[in-house]
Amino acid sequence: MAVVKKVVLFLLVFSFFCGNSVFADQASLEETVRQLQKRIEALEEKVSQQDKIIAAKNSEDRVQEKKIAEYESKLSEFEVKLHRAPGETMQIMEGLELGAGMTMIVQGANNVNNATSGVDKKKNRTDGSYSADITLAKEFNEVGGRAFLHLEGGQGSGMEDDLTLYSNVNRDADDHENVRVTELWYEQGLFKDKVALTFGKLDPTAYFDQNEVANDETTQFLGRIFRNSPTLEFPDNTAGIRVAYLPKEWIELGYGMFNSNSDNWSKMFDNTFNIGQVTFKTNFLNLAGNYRFYGWNNNAYHRKWMDATKDKENSYGFGLSFDQKVTDTVTAFCRYGWQDPSVYNPDSAFMATGDLNYSLAHSWSSGFQVEGKPWGREKDILAFAVGQVFPSNNYKKTEITDNIISAPRSAKAEGHLEAYYKIHINNHLAISPDFQYIWNPFGTDILEDTNGIFVGGMRAQIDF
Repeated sequence: MAVVKKVVLFLLVFSFFCGNSVFADQASLEETVRQLQKRIEALEEKVSQQDKIIAAKNSEDRVQEKKIAEYESKLSEFEVKLHRAPGETMQIMEGLELGAGMTMIVQGANNVNNATSGVDKKKNRTDGSYSADITLAKEFNEVGGRAFLHLEGGQGSGMEDDLTLYSNVNRDADDHENVRVTELWYEQGLFKDKVALTFGKLDPTAYFDQNEVANDETTQFLGRIFRNSPTLEFPDNTAGIRVAYLPKEWIELGYGMFNSNSDNWSKMFDNTFNIGQVTFKTNFLNLAGNYRFYGWNNNAYHRKWMDATKDKENSYGFGLSFDQKVTDTVTAFCRYGWQDPSVYNPDSAFMATGDLNYSLAHSWSSGFQVEGKPWGREKDILAFAVGQVFPSNNYKKTEITDNIISAPRSAKAEGHLEAYYKIHINNHLAISPDFQYIWNPFGTDILEDTNGIFVGGMRAQIDF
């Protein structure tokens, strides 16, 4: 601005003197200077007004740019929601999320070993099943709470009613045509979210014995042995309370108390299933891992194998579940579980097909998954697992009381292999060929049937 003033003053003085060769006197010179000064002040005022106009225009442009950026951000967020990852919920309004999915499975076996299924043994068989889920969640950010509703329905038991095994082959089978509430709970964060209290109708497997790569039958392994430990007597979705405490980022302490009889709410907590778990969260070499250790007790009435008069016994056990990233694309896992081998639950949901009572002593499983990035399919998954289930020696020693089981009992360890390849079609559809092999089915005690069973299948997971 100073430079402009000097240039304008010079031009005005120059033009004035060029037009007037002689000044009459000192007074006329002073008058000329005053006129020049007025012109300069008028010019400065005009420049100042122009600066204000330019500043206002710039401010208006910045406001407009901000509005455009906000609009683009909201549009981008909306597009992300429309094309969210499979299984991810969609926010339909502030704090309210809706999720929906469907799983369809077809399986075939080369050797149907359930003598009560109405199908000749050693015959091929193909069966299907489907399940559907709708979830609704509401966040209460102002109080740190969350409510959750899970509706579920399905049809078909797949191959499970044709096979007698210690651990069956389709954890997703849901032969209930009616839509029902499987989860309904409220969760409250406490003490700056270091504590979480959850109560209502809960799924215990969502909080205990979890695993990053072997804990979801809709997208991971189908076999029950790889979904959760067969030696852990989880009640089905039932009334319960769960508390989690995170004293540090790398450790979580969890405790749950659940109604042992999920079908009976009129006598809630007369008999309870209690479980505690410690989880260590690691990050060795920037590779995440989870190391879980748990112990449980179930005071539902159990019966002694060696003394049938003792029919009000508790059961208990312990176990571990590890998962660890080995590289950016490979994650390994392992599980181990043990339970009291001297008792069994005659009302247990874990009866073998054909209503055969049995009990397990311990089990193990291990495996890995590989993400498809190395072969140019980043969202594909290749996974493999192997495991064994060991029956109780007390069960093995009891007298034969069922004409379906061969005598004497062999009660060998039942072995499982499973491999699947999850093919990502798009953000709403994935297809997974799945292959399982079981050796020593039901400890080779089904009417001398010692043949291994091969199960091949296809799973389609659809997320809306």
